Amino acid sequence: MNCYLDNSATTKPCKAAVEAATKAMTEVFGNPSSLHECGFSALQMLEEARRQVAKSLSADSAEVYFTPSGTAANNTAIFGAAEKAGRRGGKIVTTAFEHPSVENCMRRLEEQGFTVIRLLPDTDGNITAEQFRNAIDDSTVLVSLMAVNNEVGSVLPFDKIASVLRGKKSKALLHVDAVQGFMKLPIAPKKCGIDLLSVSAHKIHGVKGAGALYVRQGLHIKPYLCGGGQENGLVSGTQAMPAIAAFGAATAAVGDIRKNAARVCVLRDRLIEGLREIEGIRVNSPENALPYIVNISVEGIPSQVSVNYLSSQGVYVSAGSACAKGHRSPVLTAMGLRASEIDTAVRISLSRETTEDEINACLNAIKTEVQTLRKKG
Repeated sequence: MNCYLDNSATTKPCKAAVEAATKAMTEVFGNPSSLHECGFSALQMLEEARRQVAKSLSADSAEVYFTPSGTAANNTAIFGAAEKAGRRGGKIVTTAFEHPSVENCMRRLEEQGFTVIRLLPDTDGNITAEQFRNAIDDSTVLVSLMAVNNEVGSVLPFDKIASVLRGKKSKALLHVDAVQGFMKLPIAPKKCGIDLLSVSAHKIHGVKGAGALYVRQGLHIKPYLCGGGQENGLVSGTQAMPAIAAFGAATAAVGDIRKNAARVCVLRDRLIEGLREIEGIRVNSPENALPYIVNISVEGIPSQVSVNYLSSQGVYVSAGSACAKGHRSPVLTAMGLRASEIDTAVRISLSRETTEDEINACLNAIKTEVQTLRKKG
């Protein structure tokens, strides 16, 4: 059997998403900006998808802007917030193990004169609200952090930072990259006091080509992309309606987030229990990690060798973030793991569709890998 356990990289589109995308391509295929009946039908589909995504965030439809990807949402949020708030100072607080679509924005902002403070996780991949409290001061204009780390699954205190900012009487904007946490744990940006929040469709069984940015009502940031003024001027470019329609349908198809997580937690526990029976396996994900992500190191076997061997057995995992191909993991480096542990790490990522048979197949493949490749070594 094929065993797909690389869901943090992308997920298989669900039936509802495929049907919505097909309808957008074959029936409601007009440009939603066109002023004729075909365009109006597409506009109705666009706004229905917006309502569905907004509902999943307990937000108003007017607070949701569609983007081409989670990366585009992060770029729009960070550069827009920095330009808006930069006049009050130049300090940004983030973490040392953000996704490349955040970290590379930070590097560019440093080139422009901003000071970027990167908070280090502990050896379990956790960062505390107290660390943010100690880093934020009067010159801080932006705080940006992920909700869930994309490589080890640690959950950051994204829901506590707004109260930290209030306690410090800071006017800094708060941006959360929720791409890995969206629809896997409850996230309500308005309730948490989040100003800007990024999500992506293809991580939740939608199709590739659509993301969304939540922008708190009343907050206005300058667009990063300039053009025809779509998405109320914030994200120009003709909307990718098949992907956006599928995005809305995928959010509606998720069901009960807590029940899904409880089921995945049982599978994760079964996986970790089996891994700990195999000699030379280190579990890098913390115990309190989101259950959808399990990062391990396989002693003596390089990451890509593991990925290739498991792939030959029909088990699909990754060597880390799909957006950091070929580079030593900055996440595991920031956590202080040894080079030998980093270079042998693989990420196993589950979805609500993962089965017990897939977990058992993965464990059997890793056991066989260890017996075969270590013996050869």
